[in-house]
Amino acid sequence: MSTWLYWVDLAGVAVFAISGTLMAFRKSMDGFGVVVLAAVTAIGGGTLRDMILNVPVYWLTDKNFFIVILVAALGTMAMLRVTHWFPMRYLLLADAIGLAFFNMMGLQKALAYGTTPFVAVFMGVMTGVFGGLIRDVICREIPLVLRGELYAMTCVAGGIVYILTETYLHNMHLAMFLCVATTLLLRVAAIHWHWHFWVFKASDHPMLRNPDE
Repeated sequence: MSTWLYWVDLAGVAVFAISGTLMAFRKSMDGFGVVVLAAVTAIGGGTLRDMILNVPVYWLTDKNFFIVILVAALGTMAMLRVTHWFPMRYLLLADAIGLAFFNMMGLQKALAYGTTPFVAVFMGVMTGVFGGLIRDVICREIPLVLRGELYAMTCVAGGIVYILTETYLHNMHLAMFLCVATTLLLRVAAIHWHWHFWVFKASDHPMLRNPDE
């Protein structure tokens, strides 16, 4: 089981590294910038999770994570040098896949270290969104998690499905699969149909409007 989880973790790192590389391409960064952005996107959430859980940061003793990041970044760069373009939906899809994997991994690790289900769901959300948040801040973009479109709440939904499945069916494999599937499908649906929460705007309140309007 631990070996399978390890490969899932590597897959999540690879997908988020691709997401970071795509954003770096969009922002016309140099090769060093590409690798840096791919790395912080891929390991940012897991690093914060491990620091909060007070456990060894997972990538410090395992070079395979950096190998995966480099391979994913260089492979994506090579592809982009051939195509010279990419639709924005590729970035959003890569981000959605990484979000689903990392949400499940963060939740699973938090539970393994004895946290309550509520804290575990929160840790899953944080693991899923933090790398992308750092990526967007570095690139001076409004982070996806703050744009109103369903993002973090898809992780919450996936986490709740995991907890309920594990509690009542006692099937960890099924719980993990349903967590990833729920998070990913909700996020893809939100992208496709533009599902979002109400977005707070200054124009919604007369006291906050521009006086020149």
